[in-house]
Amino acid sequence: MTPDDLLTFLAARGGQEYRVVTLLHSGRGKKAQVRELGEYRLTMRGHAVLACGPSGQPRQLSQGEFHAVFGTYTFGTPEATGVLTDLGPLFALTGHDGGAEAT
Repeated sequence: MTPDDLLTFLAARGGQEYRVVTLLHSGRGKKAQVRELGEYRLTMRGHAVLACGPSGQPRQLSQGEFHAVFGTYTFGTPEATGVLTDLGPLFALTGHDGGAEAT
């Protein structure tokens, strides 16, 4: 998954935390290798990404900063951690709009 793909994925699921592994591709042909560099927990809040890496230090990154940090990497499949930073995704999943039903 590319950085752009990951940002699109996270934007559609704002407020939910996902665990991803960063991958570095090197070499070509028979010498091609993929190395895992670390696990990150990412949450999209508005236009910013909250990223917590292997050090445990959270950083809030703009999308431009996200590309500057992670632009040369690819990512493994995002896995939901079950952590929600707000209730927005909860209502989006159930289809409940928060309004009272007419009787």
